Amino acid sequence: MQEYAEYADLWRQAGRPPAEGEPDPDPVTGAEEAVRRLRTLTHTRPDVVYLDTSDEYLLRFLRARKMRVSAAFELLTGCTLYRRDNPLLFGSFNAHSPPVRAALRDGFPGVLEQRDGRGRTVLLVFAAGWDPDRYPLTAIYRAILLTLDRLIEDVENQISGFVMVVDFSQFSLRQSKSVSPKMLRLMVNGLQDCYPARFGGVHFVSQPWYVEAMLSVIRPFLKEKVKDKIYTHGNNPLYVRQIYTHGNNLSALYHHVSRRILPAELGGDGPAHDTQRWADLMIRGPS
Repeated sequence: MQEYAEYADLWRQAGRPPAEGEPDPDPVTGAEEAVRRLRTLTHTRPDVVYLDTSDEYLLRFLRARKMRVSAAFELLTGCTLYRRDNPLLFGSFNAHSPPVRAALRDGFPGVLEQRDGRGRTVLLVFAAGWDPDRYPLTAIYRAILLTLDRLIEDVENQISGFVMVVDFSQFSLRQSKSVSPKMLRLMVNGLQDCYPARFGGVHFVSQPWYVEAMLSVIRPFLKEKVKDKIYTHGNNPLYVRQIYTHGNNLSALYHHVSRRILPAELGGDGPAHDTQRWADLMIRGPS
């Protein structure tokens, strides 16, 4: 019941209907006032240049923080400063950069066509497909951010959020040595504090011991609330509520993401994952 109440409240604030068969929530009551208050707060930080204060843009941050104005302002400011302070990430920020294009073509990330049972968009990463000699981890991160930028244009994604599944099958120790702790920290800081997206969970599958070691590096930088969204399942499960590591136990993954919508590579009922569908959309644009 609590989960439905939260879901209905988010749809109410967005002015969108709940799923078929669910009772109608109350009409929209506070979005306009929340936007006004958030825009007013931007005037309290003359040291920060907010590049976009349109209603549509500000609502992304409000929805990411369940319409809490002060939390949305903190997120908006964090996002603005993060982009300002990391020009190497956000300069020439488009899918036509050769390293980013290569990462997208290799499926970093993929996006399932079907949403999960909670209406969340599912992102897939098959880590073994990365060739560090062709492009760095930075290119993968930029491809993920560009993907989120595209997806977050959809109000339903702003409200229902995302789930990410990362499969480490065949991911080698050599590949892991190309992952720098500095870059991992930059990614963690960006996604947890500086991006208007709601992540309902990050699931790691078939992770070897050296991936567990990488997780131990980033764990100190995770906020408690984010730790509550990280789960690990396997012979020696680490349970940190919304980041999950399932080891080879795919049945544990299916408790969170329906087997019905997963590709064959993850034991799902769907066909083999098509890495080019999303890459084409990002590189060529929607038809």
